Amino acid sequence: MSPHPHAPSQPSPHTGQDLAGRLALVTGAGRGIGEAVVVALLAQGARVLATDRDADDVAALARRHGAEVTDRQLDVTDAAAVEALVAEAEETLGPLDIAVNVAGIMRSSQAVELTDEDWATTFAVNTNGVFHVARSTVRRMAERGRGSFVTVASNAAGIPRAGMAAYAASKAAAVMFTKCLGLEVAARGVRCNTVCPGSTLTDMQRALWAGSGPEAEEAAARRVVEGDLAAHRTGIPLGRIADPADIADAVAFLVSDRARHITLHDLYVDGGATLRA
Repeated sequence: MSPHPHAPSQPSPHTGQDLAGRLALVTGAGRGIGEAVVVALLAQGARVLATDRDADDVAALARRHGAEVTDRQLDVTDAAAVEALVAEAEETLGPLDIAVNVAGIMRSSQAVELTDEDWATTFAVNTNGVFHVARSTVRRMAERGRGSFVTVASNAAGIPRAGMAAYAASKAAAVMFTKCLGLEVAARGVRCNTVCPGSTLTDMQRALWAGSGPEAEEAAARRVVEGDLAAHRTGIPLGRIADPADIADAVAFLVSDRARHITLHDLYVDGGATLRA
């Protein structure tokens, strides 16, 4: 069988600058996992268009990292705004090689107590936002015959979580959308994968923990690591909660040429918490 027309003839050695010369769009880049993804991509030589609904957060990110980061405010629920931003970026910064969806929200509630607004808002960001970014970026990547698209979802997309029905459902929808997208554009040289984090030490995680202060946070983290039978939740076999950088490193690998033969993949980065059920 002849090699894929878009693949290099020989694997490239890992040089630490795997993404040199490439332009990446990252949503939800202002803090947490999104910020860590920006840092990881920069470390591999990429230029990054960092976007977030909070303009101040991405502006501060750009100031910290200099000319290789361009910051823009973006609400991924606004399809017209996403399309306008991508069109502007391709005109002023160059063709997008990478798109990473990190923007997400969580509304924690028992399923029967979810409001219409909770449900709609969760899907607007976590699912519709992924669709909007994909439609604008992957269409252009496919026309050029190259590109990589990653959705940062959650291990809740693959295993039930009490109090997280809207979040889990929205992330599961985003995962399956990304896989279907990947199937459709694989022959045109575009790879589409998902990264599914488990509990990660971000503001979203801390918001789930009652109480405040280091002692309360340590106790809450210990419950997550050890598991909670009453909540039908296994612990984390590796014995630690992820840092945002753990998730970012997985993303940086998937968008690099080291992962050139990986698409439609769902990479769980959760310390074994779901037992890959």
